[in-house]
Amino acid sequence: MCGIIGYIGKQEAAPLLFNGLKRLEYRGYDSAGIATLDSGLHIKKEVGRIDDIHSKLNLTDIPGTLGIAHTRWATHGGVTKTNAHPHVDCNGNIAVVHNGIIENYQELRNSLDSSNHQFKSETDTEIISHLIEDTMKKGYNFEDATISALKSLEGSYAVMVMNKDERKLIAARKGSPLVLGVANDGYFGASDIPAFLEHTKDVVYMHDFDVAVMSDEGLKILNILDNKQVDRKIDTIEWDIAQAEKGEFQHFMLKEISEQVDTVQMAVQQDKKIIDDVVNDIKNAHGIFFIGSGTSYNACLAASYIFSKINKMHINVVLASEFPNYGHFLTPKTLVIAVSQSGETADVLDAVKSAKERGCKVISIVNVIGSSLTRTSDSFISLNAGPEICVLATKSYTSQLALFTLLSYALTGSYDEGKAKLTYLWNVIYQLTSATMRNKIKELAEKLKGKNNLFLIGRGLQYTTALEAALKIKEVSYIHAEAFAGGELKHGTIALIEKGTPCIVFVSSENEKQIISNAIEIKSRGGYIIGVSPRNNEVFDFWIKAPEANSENPIVQIIPIQILAYQLAVLRGLDPDRPRNLAKSVTVN
Repeated sequence: MCGIIGYIGKQEAAPLLFNGLKRLEYRGYDSAGIATLDSGLHIKKEVGRIDDIHSKLNLTDIPGTLGIAHTRWATHGGVTKTNAHPHVDCNGNIAVVHNGIIENYQELRNSLDSSNHQFKSETDTEIISHLIEDTMKKGYNFEDATISALKSLEGSYAVMVMNKDERKLIAARKGSPLVLGVANDGYFGASDIPAFLEHTKDVVYMHDFDVAVMSDEGLKILNILDNKQVDRKIDTIEWDIAQAEKGEFQHFMLKEISEQVDTVQMAVQQDKKIIDDVVNDIKNAHGIFFIGSGTSYNACLAASYIFSKINKMHINVVLASEFPNYGHFLTPKTLVIAVSQSGETADVLDAVKSAKERGCKVISIVNVIGSSLTRTSDSFISLNAGPEICVLATKSYTSQLALFTLLSYALTGSYDEGKAKLTYLWNVIYQLTSATMRNKIKELAEKLKGKNNLFLIGRGLQYTTALEAALKIKEVSYIHAEAFAGGELKHGTIALIEKGTPCIVFVSSENEKQIISNAIEIKSRGGYIIGVSPRNNEVFDFWIKAPEANSENPIVQIIPIQILAYQLAVLRGLDPDRPRNLAKSVTVN
């Protein structure tokens, strides 16, 4: 879940790499480092966030027009300067940055230890530089030695390598994201497109086992599965650099919450043929699974309620990490719809792999075109949400819900009706994200910022919203938040309620009587009741008005709690864009 970037071209590399790292910091922020090549290798790295490291070391003043850089989310080895990337070989000739997990690194390290290699870090990444060094000692050139080293690795990797004696940048991927940028004056490689988006919109999506060799003479790509050079087309993306910047907002999280006025609309601006094809696949399937992780799983669960309500259809919903345990249910007639914002979530990719092995058809709902999931699936639908930089998913969640809802309506032959209802939501979302609403929710955040526990309840679609709302609050504010189905209170949960315990209650016209009864049970035991509801109720101590939207309620009702989670983080002195221990794309299992 680290971020890597490399550049070779005519411009000074360090400033480009530094700016790219800033755009990748959502992928990891334990430590960072840069290496450039001029008369020799120049390396700067340190523990901390990129701005803090820059103020200490000045990451932009090292010379050279070829370089690599890394921002780390620690997996192997503690958060130390020694473990920060780039890593080098014994002689300091080979520099490597890496995202992923090398599963056999201990075995490889032990074999190299016997050859008198000196390791400085605790990381699995360092093994790559020593393997290349060891192979070059046997007479291999830099390019062949790198390919040989990559072939010995087990696990996942996105790697970029440079050698002080050659003006080449080598990039490779297997199971971890890596995309190339083709600029007028050079080439980029990075974990994600925003890292180089201000310099080029022309990209090459690398496939697993691809090795790209970039030099002043051009770009060539080999695939080491068959040891042949391959052609990978250059795509032009539609994202704009402004979408990857905060603009007038203090944080990406608030910017992306506000963007939902537009992104929900973009989600339903689909080629109708694509929607019709998916609808036909759903109709013809014998057994349907929706799979996802984290927020995407919550979207899948909400969708299962929507399909039950609108289509009278049963959907199996499974956490991606648990999906392999359902393998004995899968047949070639099974349809799997996999959901992931990044398209690089390791658990989702593993689940899709297990489905494909059993002959299932796989359709993905994804935000990043060209991601591993789009290439692994039989077909995909794009969320069209633009880059989501904040670690927390906000606009991608409501886009997923909008797309599932559109599919549900299309399945009944009511595509136009569904699209019209979802299009109408911009009015509601505009009000929910307004400054007036943000200020009102800030009042609530002031009341809750000192709390240690918070509970959320709902029934039906509101239960799925409670689950996602709890996830948002604990992810970014570090307040323990737990969601329950309203009907489960009397089965043990109500024992947790004491005087002053805050409880958010999600209400719709459909379940108002039952869920208000549950709220009364909580209040009678001293709970502080926060209602998210079309109408006020005397049981509420604080009311957030969310207009009734029927099957679209999950989109409408989550937005105020996204804002609440944001406000809680800010009031508690936390960075909402970079919550502790989390990274945007979970690319390791």
